[in-house]
Amino acid sequence: MSARAVLALAVVTMGLGACGNHGEEPREPDSAATVRPVLTQAAEPSDAIMFGPFAGTIQPRYQSELGFQIPGRMVARDVTVGDIVKKGQRLAALDTVVTRFDLTRAEADYADAKAQAENAEAAEIRSRRLISGNTVSQATLDQAVAKRDTARARVDQAAASLQKARDQMGYTELKAEFDGVVTQRLAEIGQVLSAGQGVVTIARPEVREAVVDIPEQHVGALPADGVFTVSLQSAPELTARGRIREIAPLAETGTRSRRIRIALDDPGPAFRLGATIDVSLARKVARRFLLPASALLEEGARRSVWIVSADGKSVARRDVTLASASEASEAGRITVCAGIEPGERVVVAGVHALHQGQAVRLTDDAR
Repeated sequence: MSARAVLALAVVTMGLGACGNHGEEPREPDSAATVRPVLTQAAEPSDAIMFGPFAGTIQPRYQSELGFQIPGRMVARDVTVGDIVKKGQRLAALDTVVTRFDLTRAEADYADAKAQAENAEAAEIRSRRLISGNTVSQATLDQAVAKRDTARARVDQAAASLQKARDQMGYTELKAEFDGVVTQRLAEIGQVLSAGQGVVTIARPEVREAVVDIPEQHVGALPADGVFTVSLQSAPELTARGRIREIAPLAETGTRSRRIRIALDDPGPAFRLGATIDVSLARKVARRFLLPASALLEEGARRSVWIVSADGKSVARRDVTLASASEASEAGRITVCAGIEPGERVVVAGVHALHQGQAVRLTDDAR
């Protein structure tokens, strides 16, 4: 072979070598030999679903907003929020000037009506005596009888007006209709009130219940016969039990929550009116595991998780069964019904970067 042919062959060989290496990145080692750090969580079984807790307050079942039956200017208020009152105790009072004038006028009208009635009766008696002697006509007697009846009717009318004026005089004082505690103050001294306008709210403390607002989407999951646990936020060890008494038919416009009233079974004295509470409900279910949603590996209809081996050095993929949508847990978590054993460690991050038999290293957080 000539020198020129040898030189051409060398150039071609070098060019092919350059083309073969152009753009090629160094190969990574076999992934089976790559040890990946993983974040895991131990599978802990649970046989109950916890509904809540939701914050609420202790409120009375029975309470009344009391006000005056007549209009007027309030000149006294004898109680304030938190005061304990007895039946018949005065709560507030109105200015009595106008009502006293009305009473005086009614008394005068009654006295005048009585005098007119007595005069009419005397005239009727005289007419009867005179008619026996044919001194007056029958028409005169009939007129005397009619005047007597009219006078008697006016006496009855004046008596009713007098009783009304006396009652209104009594209405100038607002009194408690039952034993209770003042929970709200609605009017101040000097304020001109209309008839029926609220002045104070009084509650009966003997019957208390828990009141809590629950998001509307959770109301449908409430069991009709569920027994709720009610605990004081200031002393969580103090608890009471209760059942749903009432569910508000409509949701609040701003919060989209429904108000739930729970009747308490013999609450202790610590459950005072206005106390802040937590309300929760534990419901027994089949054994399940709660895991972060990041632990789930989905491929079509297949759902699986990565299980760490007993020696903690590799992972294996395992298919799992999830709870139905009605039994699913809160957002960001999944509920596994089958496929996991208690105590096994499940990879909860980076599940798409693993493969069967992948060598792993548990992080300090996982241990």
